[in-house]
Amino acid sequence: MVELNASQLDSVFHALGDATRRRMLRELADGERTVGQLAEPFSISLAAASKHIKTLENAGLIQREVRGRTHLCRLEPGPLATAQEWLNFYEHFWTSRLAVLDRLLREEDARRSPPPSQPPKKGDDR
Repeated sequence: MVELNASQLDSVFHALGDATRRRMLRELADGERTVGQLAEPFSISLAAASKHIKTLENAGLIQREVRGRTHLCRLEPGPLATAQEWLNFYEHFWTSRLAVLDRLLREEDARRSPPPSQPPKKGDDR
C-alpha cells in the first residue's frame, strides 16, 4: 500500500475534516477557481477563505498559482488518492470481519431453527 508519511496523512485528514474545505475541493474538481470564487458560496471573508486554502495547500490537496493580483487554485488529486488507499485497507478489513460475523450468525440461526416440517406422504394415514 502506498502511504504518505504520517504527518502528511494527518494533514490530509485534518483538511478534509472541515465542510468548507471539502466543498472547496469539490468546486476545484470542476476546474481552477480564484480565491474569490472559492469564497463566494460561503459567507466568509477573503482572509478566512485564504486560511482554508492554506490548510488545503499544506496538505498538498491544492496548488495555488499567482498571476498578477489573481490567485488561482487547482486540485491536486494525489493525496486524495493516497488517503483513499489508506481507507480502502480498513474497508477490506471490516468487510471481511463482517462477512465472518454474518456467516456465524447464519450458522447459529440454522442450528436453532427446527427443520421444516414435511407434509405427510399420500397414503400415509397415521
